[in-house]
Amino acid sequence: MNLLKSTAAIFTGILAIVLLSTGTDLALENLDVFPPIDQAQMMPWMLALAFLYRTIYGMVGGYLTAALAPGFPLRHAVILGIIGTMASIAGAMVGWHLSDHWYPIALVVTAPPTTWLGGEMRIRKSIIITDK
Repeated sequence: MNLLKSTAAIFTGILAIVLLSTGTDLALENLDVFPPIDQAQMMPWMLALAFLYRTIYGMVGGYLTAALAPGFPLRHAVILGIIGTMASIAGAMVGWHLSDHWYPIALVVTAPPTTWLGGEMRIRKSIIITDK
């Protein structure tokens, strides 16, 4: 039962990150802030904006994963970060030619610390609530 709950917690974090990132990408494309993905290369400021919200969404995913974990919440958030690193490496290899190289490298490097930070935020919230 705990394996199922652990898997569900991590999957929820993945789903949150993917849906939030993709939804924001699409919204910014529809608002003509970002070009359609198949038409033009993104400018550096666009990549910086995408990196910013992806970092925030990584923290959200880590927070949700830790909140739903049946035990060892930080371990679950770190596992989410490792999965995010592997997905980011795959994305970097496939899309290396699509943007400035700093962007996919930054996504690979920051996946574990962002999900860890989200998990840590959840743990600290639990401590604060418990102490009251």
